[in-house]
Amino acid sequence: MKIVVESLVKADQEATWTSWNTPEHIMSWNFATEDWHCPKSEVDLQVGGKFTTRMAAKDGSFEFDFSGTYTQVDPFSLVKFQLDDGREVVVEFIESPQGTLVRETFDAEEQNDPEMQKGGWQAILDNFAKYTSAMTGV
Repeated sequence: MKIVVESLVKADQEATWTSWNTPEHIMSWNFATEDWHCPKSEVDLQVGGKFTTRMAAKDGSFEFDFSGTYTQVDPFSLVKFQLDDGREVVVEFIESPQGTLVRETFDAEEQNDPEMQKGGWQAILDNFAKYTSAMTGV
């Protein structure tokens, strides 16, 4: 089952792309709620390159690594990757007059309800849009 989430970023494609793919920025937005954070991010943005992002509860009660391998990188417009569990993710950066629409399409995992997964991914994407729009001053 494929799940799709999207959010409009009030920034151009280049700024949006940079915020999405740069570890310092990723650590500032990659969490769904304020009681979580992203203390570590590593990115080797090339086909065959790997990424790892640590997501952790601020109270130290739980943490996990979100990681995978890039399968396609089209600067400023598209990135595809395979998560370590084999699921595929496609992230599109679509230029519009209002900014950049970011659309993520991902394979659902089987442990959690698809609506819960969609809500969590949407919350992170909305946090990204808020952070990136503020960062660019738009």
